[in-house]
Amino acid sequence: MTETREQTVARVTAALTGKPSPVAIHRARKIDARGVQDHYWVVADAQGVIVATGTDEESFESACRSVGIDPADENAIIDADGRVLTPGYVDIHAHGAWEKSFDDGPDGIDVARAGHAVHGTTRQVLSLITNPVGVIRRNLGNVRAKMDERPDILGAHLEGPFLALARKGAHDPECLKDPVPELVDELLESADGCIRQITIAPELPHGISAIKQFAAAGVVPAVGHCDADYETAKQGFDAGAGIMTHMFNAMNGLHHREPGPIPAAAEDPRVTIELINDGFHVQNPMVRLGFGLAPHRIAFVTDAMAATDCPDGAYKLGALDVNVVDGHARLVSNGAIAGSTLLLEVAVRRAVLELGFDAPAAVEAATLTPARVLGLDRPNAITGAPLGLIAPGYAADLLLTDPAAWTVEQVWCAGRKLK
Repeated sequence: MTETREQTVARVTAALTGKPSPVAIHRARKIDARGVQDHYWVVADAQGVIVATGTDEESFESACRSVGIDPADENAIIDADGRVLTPGYVDIHAHGAWEKSFDDGPDGIDVARAGHAVHGTTRQVLSLITNPVGVIRRNLGNVRAKMDERPDILGAHLEGPFLALARKGAHDPECLKDPVPELVDELLESADGCIRQITIAPELPHGISAIKQFAAAGVVPAVGHCDADYETAKQGFDAGAGIMTHMFNAMNGLHHREPGPIPAAAEDPRVTIELINDGFHVQNPMVRLGFGLAPHRIAFVTDAMAATDCPDGAYKLGALDVNVVDGHARLVSNGAIAGSTLLLEVAVRRAVLELGFDAPAAVEAATLTPARVLGLDRPNAITGAPLGLIAPGYAADLLLTDPAAWTVEQVWCAGRKLK
C-alpha cells in the first residue's frame, strides 16, 4: 500500500528524533569526492558513525561483527547489488517543499524537511525569507529548537532582510533593511548560534561592517542579491564573506568592462559558490561555464520553495502570491522568479546524465563542498562527526541510488533509516 505524505512525514520525523542503528551495506559502487570504487562496503555503528569501509568481503564480515551485526543474517545486511553509494546530500540554501516553507513553524519544518529527505537530502540549512524583523527572530527560534531535536537540521540561512532593492528578486521590498550593528546584534541574539549563513548586499551602507560582524560571530556571510561592482564584492570577501549566493541569479552579471561580483568570487579560493542547476534559473551552457570557473568550490543548492515536489498551481512565498507553471515559480505581482522547485537529487542527476559531468565532481558539489564551507567536513560542534565523504569517522549519511536513472532509493541520516 502506498504511504501518504502525512504518513511519510510522521515516519521520517520519528526516525530523525529517534536513535541510530548499526548499518551494513555491501556490493555497492561508491562515488564520492575521492572517486569511484566498485565492490564497496560500508559499516556504521550504533552512534551513526562510519567505522569501516573496504572492498574485500572477509574484512566486511569482521566489521559487521564489530558493531553487533551477524554477517550471515541476510535481513541485517543491505545488498546494494551494484547500486551507487554516495554520501547524503547537503543543501545549504532551500526554503521548503511539500506545500510548506521553513518559515511556517515547527510543523512546517517537519513537512518540508521530509519532502527533501526522502529524495536524499540528509542535511539542510533552513533558508528564511525576508520578513518583518520580529517574524525573522521568531522563525530563528523555531530553527534553533528543531536543531536540538534532530540531526538533519544544520541551522538557518537568512536570505534577507539585507538585500539590494534593485536585486530583491521575490523578496518583500517593504521589509528590506540596512544591516546596522544594532540590528545585527538583535538577530544574533535571537538565533542563539543557529545562523549558518546570511546573504548580504555588500554595497549597502553598513554591508561591509555587517559582514565583519557576522563573521566574527561564527556565521558565514554570503555576497548576493546585490548590485556590487568588482571592488566592493572583493571587499566583502576580504571582510569575511565565504559564499556567493546562487551565482548568476539576483546580481549584476558578467561584463567585460564592468566585471561585477562574479569574477571576484571565482578568483578567490576562499569562496564557495552556490549554483542552482535546474536549467531554468541557470541554463545549461552557463551551468557548464559556472562549474568550470571554480573547480571543487561549486555547491549545488536548490533554493527550493513550498511548491517543490508538488503539482503546478498557486502557492505562497511568505506573504507574496506565487504561481507555478511547468515547475517554474514566479510572483503573481510582477513575474519575478520566486525560488525553484528543484531537489538536490535532480541537480545531481542533471549534472551526470544531461550535462555529462564527471560523477564524483557532481556528487562533490552536493556533499563535500557545501559541508566544507560551513566547517562540517571535519569534527565539529554541530554534527559531531564530519559530513561529505564515505570514510571511517564520517557520519553515516548514506544514499543508495539507481545507477541508470540516478534516483535515490534508500536514505540514512546519521544511521537513521529515512527511506
